Amino acid sequence: MDTKGFTFKGGIHPPHFKKLTEQKAIEKAIEPKVVVVPLQQHIGAPCEALVKVGELVKAGQKIGESKSFVSANIHSSISGVVKNIGMYNTSGGSKVNCIVIESDGKFTVHESVKPMGNIDELKKEDIINIIKESGFTGMGGAGFPTHVKLSPPKDKKIDFVIINGAECEPYLTADHRIMLEKSDDVVVGAKAIMKVLDVDKCYIAIEKNKPDAIETMKKAVESIDNIEVAQLEPKYPQGDEKRLINAVTGRVVPSGGLPMDVGAVVQNVGTTATLGNTIKTGMPVIQRVVTVTGNAIKEPKNLLVRIGTSFKEVIEQCGGYSEEPGKVINGGPMMGIAQFTTDIPVIKGTSGILVLTKKESEVEEPKNCIRCGKCVEACPIHLQPLILSKLSLLNKFDETEEYHVLDCIECGSCSYVCPSKRKLVESIRVAKREVAAKRRKASK
Repeated sequence: MDTKGFTFKGGIHPPHFKKLTEQKAIEKAIEPKVVVVPLQQHIGAPCEALVKVGELVKAGQKIGESKSFVSANIHSSISGVVKNIGMYNTSGGSKVNCIVIESDGKFTVHESVKPMGNIDELKKEDIINIIKESGFTGMGGAGFPTHVKLSPPKDKKIDFVIINGAECEPYLTADHRIMLEKSDDVVVGAKAIMKVLDVDKCYIAIEKNKPDAIETMKKAVESIDNIEVAQLEPKYPQGDEKRLINAVTGRVVPSGGLPMDVGAVVQNVGTTATLGNTIKTGMPVIQRVVTVTGNAIKEPKNLLVRIGTSFKEVIEQCGGYSEEPGKVINGGPMMGIAQFTTDIPVIKGTSGILVLTKKESEVEEPKNCIRCGKCVEACPIHLQPLILSKLSLLNKFDETEEYHVLDCIECGSCSYVCPSKRKLVESIRVAKREVAAKRRKASK
């Protein structure tokens, strides 16, 4: 393949702000004394607790399970005693049933944690079972159960696997560091995904503003014929899976469609590396790399954090705040969610903790739309954000459907470029919720 920079039409070029952590090697976070492990960390059905208050648990032990197909098992990230099971605040903004575990300081590993064998000897069914039992969800932020994504219907032939190393959100560098430091795990995980889907071609897609990651991954796959590094032009939202498929393969996922409709499956590089590690060690998903960054953080870092560790504790391990924070965000500045408290746990989808200063958090008052069309130009889906926003503000939600409101990926490119500082993505998000609710009601 020609290694020119691939890209897509639309999108924006926000400042990267990655220098705060891009050269910071992944550090192992201090073992937490208490973890609050949500029984729902993914899109789909919540899990039911498999343990009781007072019970001793070990690291890697399955503590939550659901009978629903669209769900993902939950495991203990430490060894210790279950102190409580109840509703706690989470980064998604709602209270979720959680298992609170107090550490015994030993980090005793559960007996079920054993190496899974050689990737070349594992069968497709073995790998799917490992993924399902180990509680894999997308670690790029969306949190969709991985075993579901890797189980397309038989009539959907998959031609390509794309490992998503774009990491286009400003500030975040967790995936960048994973590619530099865990390239072998990425390769093992990619091979496993290819085996599950029975495909012969895999692209590891990386933006060109990460040249060291591109070189590292090229070396890691230089002896493998069917895995190749695809270099992407740095652009936001390059990491959106449908934009990624278009950029790398030229294929266009239709409105309302899925990547499998055009023969592609995309997996986040962090998820892929974790799968490689799980196959080698047997350890399920109990920790993840989190970029802790922002100008209000004393010492920005990339930390390997146990699931269930509080944001507050993670921030303290980075020296705390350098000044009074203006905003704490779960994820990046474009699609992350602002938090009202740091007393919430890190989950499988926590790619970053971003702390902005008060000055950076100031929001300008919106002015009237001047119909300049910049939002239309920037929209990577080719929607008309100004029209969708206007209809939403007039409560004309049925009409937003005619303008394909559900195709909006809420990337925020429209709001970013708007010279009138209108809250376009916020109003479009309201319309999406209303339309989705109407469809759910109609289907009952």
